[in-house]
Amino acid sequence: MGEFDLIARYFRHPVRRAALGVGDDCALLRIASGHQLAVSSDMLVQGRHFLEGADPRDLGHKALAVNLSDLAACGAQPLAFTLALALPAADPLWLEPFAQGLLALARAHECELVGGDTTAGPLNICITVFGEVPAADGASQALLRSGARPGDDIYVSGTLGDARLALESLRGQWTLPSALLDVATRRLHQPTPRVALGMALRGLASAAIDISDGLLGDLGHVLEASGVGARVQLAAPGQLLACGGEALDACVPQSHQLACVLAGGDDYELAFTAAPGQRDAVAAAARTSATPVTRIGRIESEPDIRLLGALGEPLRGDWRSFDHFS
Repeated sequence: MGEFDLIARYFRHPVRRAALGVGDDCALLRIASGHQLAVSSDMLVQGRHFLEGADPRDLGHKALAVNLSDLAACGAQPLAFTLALALPAADPLWLEPFAQGLLALARAHECELVGGDTTAGPLNICITVFGEVPAADGASQALLRSGARPGDDIYVSGTLGDARLALESLRGQWTLPSALLDVATRRLHQPTPRVALGMALRGLASAAIDISDGLLGDLGHVLEASGVGARVQLAAPGQLLACGGEALDACVPQSHQLACVLAGGDDYELAFTAAPGQRDAVAAAARTSATPVTRIGRIESEPDIRLLGALGEPLRGDWRSFDHFS
């Protein structure tokens, strides 16, 4: 199977939003009047982001999900994406489920595949995604990292730490009961981009970021961009874990649970801030987007993050978020 046969068989689909999709030298996108284009790229590299032999359907889903999560953090509505794919071989047994996982999520978010590139080489998946946010009279509704102000509440969506629990279980660090492992591995391999929540937070959130490298590190980017600090308080080490509780306590020390929540990465949830007067509106946005949110702290003027336990006691540890080159 040649390169162009591969594209035609697995990745050429009719487009509705785009003016021109796969099959020409460039894609053409229609942008509604009074909107800005939001663009983001992410790469998944075998051996760095996923293990050899990873399920191709999960890879297709995750490759697009991590990009949609960036759009969610900006409050953007997905439009289209391009796919650059390096493959060791054009294997239909791999390509078919990969394309199914990729395009199923694309259809769910009405995000059209409009172009890209394929080449022979070590397995590498790179997606560039395009979205739009309203902008009128020079004022954009895009959510940024730089808008947090002292007194703002800090929220996170969904659950944190489960993906890292799954990864460490797969590495043999600990053994999770099968029910908990199922929950955790779904969070690792099939993250849910919070697109609907991001759009619902336009005009409500003062700042936002997606949690890809760990809560403390990514929240730290918001604090740096906004010139503020934060106080974060957790009721329990595993408070934000989907699979937390007594069954998890029996096999994973609470100190490790806390590390997964604070610096585990691969969560693809949103961390965002909003003024206290917006609490009812934030709760309504969570309901309309069918996305749970948890208020975990507040923004302060003093720099850095002050992390507290359930009784207000300071929590200290070496929780470092993921960095490819550290």
